[in-house]
Amino acid sequence: MLTITLDGSIVTVAMPTIQRDLGFTPAGLSWVVNAYLIAFGSLLLLAGRLGDLLGRTRMFLAGTAVFTLASLLAGAATTPALLIAARFLQGVGSAMAAAVGLGILITLFGEPRERARAIAVFSFTGAAGASIGQVLGGILTDALSWHWIFFINLPIGTVAFLVARRVLPVDRGVGLAAGAGADVAGAALVTAGLMLGIYTVVKAGEYGWVSTPTLGLGAVSLALLGAFVVRQATARTPLMPLRVLRSRSVAGANLVQALMVAALFSFQVVVALHLQNVLGYGAAETGLAMLPAAVMIGGTSLGVSARLISRFGERAVLLTGIALLIGALGFLTRVPTDARYVTDLLPVMLLAAGFGLATPALTALGMSGAGEDDAGLASGLFNTTQQIGMAVGVAVLTTLAAARTDRMLGQGHGRAEALTAGYRLAFTVGTGLLVTAFGVALLVLRPARTHS
Repeated sequence: MLTITLDGSIVTVAMPTIQRDLGFTPAGLSWVVNAYLIAFGSLLLLAGRLGDLLGRTRMFLAGTAVFTLASLLAGAATTPALLIAARFLQGVGSAMAAAVGLGILITLFGEPRERARAIAVFSFTGAAGASIGQVLGGILTDALSWHWIFFINLPIGTVAFLVARRVLPVDRGVGLAAGAGADVAGAALVTAGLMLGIYTVVKAGEYGWVSTPTLGLGAVSLALLGAFVVRQATARTPLMPLRVLRSRSVAGANLVQALMVAALFSFQVVVALHLQNVLGYGAAETGLAMLPAAVMIGGTSLGVSARLISRFGERAVLLTGIALLIGALGFLTRVPTDARYVTDLLPVMLLAAGFGLATPALTALGMSGAGEDDAGLASGLFNTTQQIGMAVGVAVLTTLAAARTDRMLGQGHGRAEALTAGYRLAFTVGTGLLVTAFGVALLVLRPARTHS
């Protein structure tokens, strides 16, 4: 899970080097990220349900193997087409493994305090992986080459596969044992709808949000997803039984996650762009500048989140974490063109500790309504909203930032000033998303009894 989340961000600081080495066009370069996000986000729900039917451990092992093989192909790529194809295959393997990871955890750890600790470790690997990815990406790119941002997955993936075979229990799949089918029609509808929807979002920056291609593809995507919902209400063995969404905690947690991740994944991308494009940081310097955020996220998620959740409940810890994140992005809405790291950026990195508090609490809430038979499905749903939030957040906020920068340049402002104005707009919108997430968590999620 660490490498899967790490791989979503490790390419960020290596993108300019990859572009020069393989001859990517500016538009084509975005597909190094987009190919991964599209495959990952659109296949999570299907992979989660298949994990329930065929066995979650089997799905996890197969996904780990596919991801590791795809990492080898990505590192060895010599053309843009080969790298994009390998990144898509990485997304497929990531979806297979990530979709069932939480489901495995909640079935292995049933006691509340023990489960809270397990989810804290799980959340630590995810949150830290996203932050460490940028640090490691910069160091590997500068010290060796961009190929090693993918080769680094090989030893980790191999060890993970071998250890998982020894320690994870073998489950045969409750769905197939009960004679249930995989709902092929539902799977086709949701996979096509999500894939087309994520594709539409990531291409909206190129076509425009109100252009004919964007509106047309968006309408088709919504129609496919609507047909999927109808199918799930009427199918004898649905891919996603709608009962999962009847839980107020599950539905609310997924909505909060989509809003929170949309703000924070784009925060990672935009801060990295500001450090390099405005302040002149190199790839390794950018990664090291963001290291305090990784340390704070890791320390809070692994060190204190489980104890706080046990004492005060998931909802209270979640609200506290989101409040800290609102402060972090709010601080960036006034970042100056000649920002100083210690006074203007380091406080933001420290406030990122809110992510380490919010993520474990949100994960526990998102999985709270899932029984053992639906654990893979709930895990896949929770990860799906995460990936959709990432794709939408990056597409919307970077598009808004680019539009503001273009207007400023057209008015005769300098490049650094124009870029900073665009980034500040992205941070302002991200702050608004977090405020909305706080409101949803406050109004929709019910206070839980503390576990101690």
